[in-house]
Amino acid sequence: MAEPAPVPPASLARIATFVDARLDELLAGERARWVDVDPDLAGLLDEIHQMVRSGGKRLRPAFCYWAFVGGGGEDGDQRVIDAGAALELMHASALFHDDVIDDAATRRGAPTTHTRYTRRHDDAGWAGEARRFGEGVAILAGDLALVLADELLIGVSDAAWRLWNELRLELNVGQFLDVLGSVRRDRRLERAERIARYKSGKYTVERPLHLGALLAGADERLFAELSAFGLPLGDAFQMRDDVIGAFGDPAVTGKPVGDDLRQGKPTWLLATAVARATEAQQVVLDRVGTPDLDATGVAAAQQVLVATGALDAAEQRIDALAAEARAALAGASLTDGARCELAALADYVVARRA
Repeated sequence: MAEPAPVPPASLARIATFVDARLDELLAGERARWVDVDPDLAGLLDEIHQMVRSGGKRLRPAFCYWAFVGGGGEDGDQRVIDAGAALELMHASALFHDDVIDDAATRRGAPTTHTRYTRRHDDAGWAGEARRFGEGVAILAGDLALVLADELLIGVSDAAWRLWNELRLELNVGQFLDVLGSVRRDRRLERAERIARYKSGKYTVERPLHLGALLAGADERLFAELSAFGLPLGDAFQMRDDVIGAFGDPAVTGKPVGDDLRQGKPTWLLATAVARATEAQQVVLDRVGTPDLDATGVAAAQQVLVATGALDAAEQRIDALAAEARAALAGASLTDGARCELAALADYVVARRA
């Protein structure tokens, strides 16, 4: 019998309510403003609204929120709610672009923006290449989401603005390394760890924590303590994503089974399997990331990930990173309530299935 899905902390839904209301307000206002310019612009804003309201977990706003409160900020302060909404728009921007880069047909169980607009072009018989049109719309939606994220942070301190820019730089260089690693079929473990940290781990956990602490006026000591907690937890978060990407249930993830294997993502899981594979197993793994990898090939690769012990090793590594993060959190100079909430978030992050 499958284990029951982990239950998210109750506070996650509360923070999501604050953030979702702010996103709804912002996007409804922008939609109304730009529809007055040209009714066709409604669709672009609707794509952003759908992306941010189609099932995201609001983890980044939650890490930001509890670092803010734990650093002395007031519960419910509008500044941290705006920051949380900005983080979600920034994440939406990355997802729009990710789906184009990966040529993903679905996101959270629904057609991706570029897929939807490609079909719209085909159905209407418009001029030009349908695929380029669809991808162009998705890229522009991602760019607009990032501009709107910036709008929400107008008025923050210079230090917070510099951190926001650093967060976005780290995300983009991590994404580039991920794309490069896929096409080069890079299977080096140290490279996989670097990509995981920069493309996801830092911008999901460590930097949202830092942003919340900065908004609360926290000092350098708390910054270092939050990094000691956030970096290993962010690495564990991405490793859990990698396991889900290789073995996740499509009914839960909203993506085809083994999607990361089809795309040849340079993950810790795959790098470990390659390092341990026999000659026969290596032949199977060599097909990972090739255009003809079908369901049978995905299943064969999954079997090798298990047989080499790579999956067990990944689970052990996730547990070790989570333990390191919890130990760091226990000594952090945060309020007791915030420390408790961050511990619950950490438990959920490493146990989730999507």
